[in-house]
Amino acid sequence: MSKDTQAVAETDPAQIGFGIDIGGSGIKGAPVHLNSGELITKKFRIPTPEESSPEAVGEVLAAVVEHFDLPADAHIGVTFPGVIKHGVAHTAANVDKRWIGTDVAEVTRRATGHRAHVVNDADAAGYAETVYGAAKVQQGSVLVLTLGTGIGSAMIHNGVLVPNFELGHLEIDGYDAEKRAASSVKDKEELTYPEWAERLQRYFSHVEFLFSPDLFVVGGGVSKDHEEFLPLLDLTTPIVPAQLRNKAGIIGAAVLAAQNA
Repeated sequence: MSKDTQAVAETDPAQIGFGIDIGGSGIKGAPVHLNSGELITKKFRIPTPEESSPEAVGEVLAAVVEHFDLPADAHIGVTFPGVIKHGVAHTAANVDKRWIGTDVAEVTRRATGHRAHVVNDADAAGYAETVYGAAKVQQGSVLVLTLGTGIGSAMIHNGVLVPNFELGHLEIDGYDAEKRAASSVKDKEELTYPEWAERLQRYFSHVEFLFSPDLFVVGGGVSKDHEEFLPLLDLTTPIVPAQLRNKAGIIGAAVLAAQNA
């Protein structure tokens, strides 16, 4: 018995969820303790196939699930980089466009033998932050915004996820918002943090005006440097860095699957 399998076997089955995060560069999964939100084992990651078709990704999903030797009746959560409606992908970012119109839940079930609950990747990460992370005690409306290659977004109101709340493509000053304010743009244009903060100010002020949230949570790899730019923003809404980092998608997928089992 592997260490990962043993760790799962030693945990109360009622407290175990399982999440898989499908990304453009890697597909990673882990069992999650639903009470604490902690990963029970280390993540297991396999590079995303260069031809990231449903068939190729399905094989990787099967390998990830097989690594952990899950119970036959385990219900797994899966994140997908696109708009998901009733398990079906309506867009696909950084993966093969053949996913569009594909039932991701059914692909997962056929490949792994497990029922699956599929959710947009930003929605999963954002929801995890409200259950276990930076916004776990916050009431009202929470907007989680991930600054990375683009801008991912999730809205959670009084603990309920509003799915596919896409704010990265708001048009502001004639630009697609993420083409001006994503952290990848900061790097590409070699902007200083104060220069980038001016663009973030314009973006967050606009989002604040439209939705009047009770809290902003900022995620993405750049959030580790939050002291360099968040204090430069002048907003009425409190704004804090995310806490769960690159575990958030797996955790959110697992807990949402458990709730929808």
